[in-house]
Amino acid sequence: MNFATALETHGARPALILADGATLSYQALAQRADAIYAADGAPPRRTLVAVEAANSAAAVCAYLGALRAGHALLLVDGALDSALRERLYAQFDVSRVWSGDGEADGGGENGRWRWRGGDGPALHPELALLLSTSGSTGAPKLVKLTLAALDANARSIAAYLGLTAAERPMLNLPLHYSYGMSVLNSHLAQGATVLLSDEPVTARGFWEFFRQQQATSLAGVPTTYAMLRQLRFERMALPSLTTLTQAGGRLAPELVRWFAEQAGARGQRFFVMYGQTEAAPRISYVPPARLLDKAGAIGVAIPGGALDLVADDGSVVDGAGQAGQLRYRGPNVMMGYAETAAELALGDQLGGVLLTGDLAERDADGYFYLRGRLKRFIKVFGNRISLDEVEAQLRAKGYDAAVTGRDDLLLVALQGADADAVAALAAALPGWYRLHHSALRVRAVDAFPLSSAGKIRYPELLDALAPAKPGTPS
Repeated sequence: MNFATALETHGARPALILADGATLSYQALAQRADAIYAADGAPPRRTLVAVEAANSAAAVCAYLGALRAGHALLLVDGALDSALRERLYAQFDVSRVWSGDGEADGGGENGRWRWRGGDGPALHPELALLLSTSGSTGAPKLVKLTLAALDANARSIAAYLGLTAAERPMLNLPLHYSYGMSVLNSHLAQGATVLLSDEPVTARGFWEFFRQQQATSLAGVPTTYAMLRQLRFERMALPSLTTLTQAGGRLAPELVRWFAEQAGARGQRFFVMYGQTEAAPRISYVPPARLLDKAGAIGVAIPGGALDLVADDGSVVDGAGQAGQLRYRGPNVMMGYAETAAELALGDQLGGVLLTGDLAERDADGYFYLRGRLKRFIKVFGNRISLDEVEAQLRAKGYDAAVTGRDDLLLVALQGADADAVAALAAALPGWYRLHHSALRVRAVDAFPLSSAGKIRYPELLDALAPAKPGTPS
């Protein structure tokens, strides 16, 4: 059994609580999930189905129902542009699409099925879930995951977080986002009660629901924690809160320390974590007791997994303070990528080994630190520059900066900066990085473009501030 097929074993325990206070027991959740795949228009046999997700009971049921029925599922952001969604469906020969959030769109409790025609693609027997590598842009490169990988990661997360059936987590991150999905999976595996919300942490209704339902944990990406700091989190009365978790990008070390101190003073736990969709998604975490002396680290491998570093030639990088590509091994690693419908029939191509594409170092205690993304490098006048490193250095200097670029152009966007601040940084950068001013550009923006998961959309930022000229590599 796994977290999806074992729902009934938790019986009458509350599984979901909705914003209006309605409750769905585990038994009712299983029945409703199964009913979706027995409704009119549902696929009559195993095939690839698309679920247009939202943070709703209907979408959670459609997600779980597909896993329980043995279908292969493409989980899509329901708010994604319809043209991008249709492009994905056509590319992967999706024949059945589920959408609907109750009666709001005429779908009824079980949502609504749409048949696009055709029989669907050939599928590998173990393929269970497809997630886009960029869910908010509908990137046509999909991560292929098995149900065993999802379940293994759910149970690893539950182990290091110490989850029990008494937990009441807020599910405010999008369901189609691997981090949000993992919050759901890991808590359902333990028979906990998940509180569904589609409101941001800046909304009064979010906190009213949080307090009313006595939420015990909150998950967030770096922008979430930046907002909480601005909202004066230290003044919030949240007696039921016991656990905070952060993933989805690097949180500035000063914010790590601040939240670790706040959590420690309140008797709470703050976990900084790292993962990738390709690993379903969690890979590592920092135990709360080590956060203050390991601020900036991504920590140690999750239970059942292992981390090491490899050089360009594939050899293992040993010793503290030496950089290499971060490599992860574990039962939660994807089968591989798919960019065509034909690739959905292929078996496991990775054997549980994932090259993350991240440069990292290990300290003397065995804790890992990211030092940049292999694909977040540019060459300016022959010099290889880590965009992540520049961004981290600017943020350490107090700039609210996002750094992107292309070969022979380093672009820095400053959020909320005035003309004087832009000019001052533009004048300082050539000296800091020994680059000619013609290869540097600093621009002010009102806000960084963010995905629904709160991550900066670097390609969009680059296109907006420095569109490539015809014939220029992008």
